Amino acid sequence: MPYKQPVSILLIIHTPALQVLLLERNDFTDAWQSVTGSREGDETLIETARRELQEETGLCVELAQIRDWHECHDFEIFEIWRHRYAPGVMSNTEHVFSVQLPEACQIDIAVKEHRRYRWVDWQQAAEMVFSPSNAEAIRQLPERIGH
Repeated sequence: MPYKQPVSILLIIHTPALQVLLLERNDFTDAWQSVTGSREGDETLIETARRELQEETGLCVELAQIRDWHECHDFEIFEIWRHRYAPGVMSNTEHVFSVQLPEACQIDIAVKEHRRYRWVDWQQAAEMVFSPSNAEAIRQLPERIGH
């Protein structure tokens, strides 16, 4: 299996009322997060965001519905996941996106990756996620969408 690229997306999925979709990881107890994933091949980052949305939630959207925040963060890859990357790769660059859905809805989670999901208010979501960059992006959500 080829190594993962150390370039990924973070996709904040939300409603107009700022309900945020969170997924709980299977491989990290009580680890809630937004949709994330590494770029594959030569796809653009927005294509990565759309693919990961569909893979992790079963939701399909047009590329035009995904908002590129033109923001990225570098972070150290957790040791438990470093084997997925080429030897010596220690950090990842994460690019932030969001997509607004009309309302909270049922999703089809990727059971190999996640055990359950919840729609929660953005403030609660920011407190629940384990990743500092995920929390910061959620805290920026009201400003980013003009609330």
